[in-house]
Amino acid sequence: MHDFGWLEKIRREFNFDNVEITNITRDLTCFGIMGPNSRAILQSLTSADLNHSAFPFMSSQEITLAGIKVRATRITYVGELGWEIYSSVADGLALWEKIMEAGKDLGLTACGYRAIESLRLEKGYRAWAGEINTETNPYEAGLGFAVSLKKEEFHGKTAAVAAKEMQTRKLVAITFDDNTSVPFGSEPIRINNEIVGRIKSGGQGYTIGKAIAYAYLPIENSDPGTQVDVELFGTWVSGAIHEEPLFDPNNDRIRA
Repeated sequence: MHDFGWLEKIRREFNFDNVEITNITRDLTCFGIMGPNSRAILQSLTSADLNHSAFPFMSSQEITLAGIKVRATRITYVGELGWEIYSSVADGLALWEKIMEAGKDLGLTACGYRAIESLRLEKGYRAWAGEINTETNPYEAGLGFAVSLKKEEFHGKTAAVAAKEMQTRKLVAITFDDNTSVPFGSEPIRINNEIVGRIKSGGQGYTIGKAIAYAYLPIENSDPGTQVDVELFGTWVSGAIHEEPLFDPNNDRIRA
């Protein structure tokens, strides 16, 4: 609803009378099929070509899956090969059951938010209200690649230019060798006995075998390898800033 509200606000402020925005959230359902076997599972349910050359990463197609018309988008929030599948709410249950049946011999299992959270932290994918919000900008959050300042004037361009030119802090990944040292958020961080920031988000990285946290730190304290201390429940524990992403840095898995 945040996105819908913002779009509607801009439409009214700039008198885009020829634009109509419709919220179709209640009309659609979405499943994320992620993992090394996701292509094989989905391919067994469709005649569409799901190979990398025919269906590359960051592309979207309308296909028929298990006899049901869907929109398949090859994208991931967990750092693995996979697709997001959108169907009508009416077809959702039947589609779920057919996908689960197709994947039963290939290790397919239902996963929840905590599994997604752990994997996205390892991959460094940002979360709204986690690492980014209305008070952060794309450049300090490591998302400057998604902003093109070469375009002609657009809403927010002046602010974007100013943010790029006046960077004072940077979002960094911090890892802890002690798996019991798992931050949850807001814990203070110190470097050389000086408090320099607070944890924004954290969790367990089961794949990399380390606890993970993300925090905004001053530019001068943001280099990979920098040692930090974080206070967890009254005890200061040691960690280090780590270069991102923590998992599959060449994106080989998501582009398989």
